[in-house]
Amino acid sequence: MASHEPSAMITMKGVRFSYADRQILNGIDLTVAKGEIVAVMGGSGGGKTTLLGLIAGRLKPQSGSVIVDGLDVPHLKKAELYGLRRRIGMLFQFGALFTDLNVFDNVAFPYREQTDLPEAMIRTLVLMKLEAVGLRGAQALMPAELSGGMARRVALARAVALDPSVMLYDEPFTGLDPISVGIIGRLIKRLNRALGMTSIIVTHDLNETLRLADRVIVLSGGQVHRDMVPEDIRATDDPFIRQFADGLPDGPVPFHYPVMDYVTELMGP
Repeated sequence: MASHEPSAMITMKGVRFSYADRQILNGIDLTVAKGEIVAVMGGSGGGKTTLLGLIAGRLKPQSGSVIVDGLDVPHLKKAELYGLRRRIGMLFQFGALFTDLNVFDNVAFPYREQTDLPEAMIRTLVLMKLEAVGLRGAQALMPAELSGGMARRVALARAVALDPSVMLYDEPFTGLDPISVGIIGRLIKRLNRALGMTSIIVTHDLNETLRLADRVIVLSGGQVHRDMVPEDIRATDDPFIRQFADGLPDGPVPFHYPVMDYVTELMGP
């Protein structure tokens, strides 16, 4: 009997990564199926953004494999990596719009840099993307004239300009009011479905995550601590997740940064 399980778009096995002597990821194993929206949560400095960098090929693991759409990312040649990146969209934490370009030119940038399309077609495509995020009428505005929510929507339109198969979101809700958070969340879900994308969202916004994600991956200690459906987050008695979900000061995550190595260095053995 043929399997109807969706195939994997992203697979990481035994991935280890460190900055100098600081271990960030220590044997990550995860799989994201085509069409899924997966949220990655965990404490600050726990490797969430590093995970996105590894998937996009911006970083290379010290060991382990990172497979995206069948390609072994760390071992791709430069031209192959650039080809993969054309199929990966990225929404940065604060949008990262070009401040000296208006809304239209920000969204047009990927077309002009990475395609040979004529300006007439670029104009049509840009207006389509702006229409999709509800900002066609804002095409002439400069980034300084946009609210935080509007700027994030323009950044989203730019990120999906080339119809990527994979979207990576790094804290897309940071700094937004609750209404804007809801709008961005609905857009992410709608665009993921409409464009047939696979999305990974690094976020601390628990409420929006529960409404948006198909699965939630919780990182702790450089590993996948839990891989669960959103409905189970509220019910779990896992101490780490409870501390994270309820914003508790006491729990597995300490308040103070470890200082023992520094003290030992000063005082001697």
